[in-house]
Amino acid sequence: MRNRFILSIINILVLCVVIFGVSSYFIYHSQFIGFVILGLGILCLVSLIPFRVSLESVWPDIVFGLIDNGILAVMAIFGGEIGGVIGAVIGGVVGNAITDGIAGIFEGWLAERNHKKSTGDGRTVLGSAVGKMSGCLLSAGVVLTFANILGL
Repeated sequence: MRNRFILSIINILVLCVVIFGVSSYFIYHSQFIGFVILGLGILCLVSLIPFRVSLESVWPDIVFGLIDNGILAVMAIFGGEIGGVIGAVIGGVVGNAITDGIAGIFEGWLAERNHKKSTGDGRTVLGSAVGKMSGCLLSAGVVLTFANILGL
């Protein structure tokens, strides 16, 4: 059990380093950033395969991340368009606060539904962390792709 926890932490930390490094590089190649962020979201989900974590068990966390970062990214873009860097920060912070609450409703509902469906929902530290990371990256990738297409 302890080894699994340590391996989970290592997996999450490696994902964080890869996500930071790859996204930092592509800041200056912004025409591809949406697709790159989508790919990083998929990479997060793929990293769960060796741990045999099911997609169903992480679905509440993915939904949380999708709603959370999707709306946050839109708010940050609009904030940045209106007020520059400080507007983007305010848009991101306000968007994050609002979406954490909204996304928490859906995450909680899905977790309760999964729990009622079976003897347990199978949620783990690794699944929750990576599920949220993946959902956040997938939704931000979609938003950034559309923002790039619209020229924002």
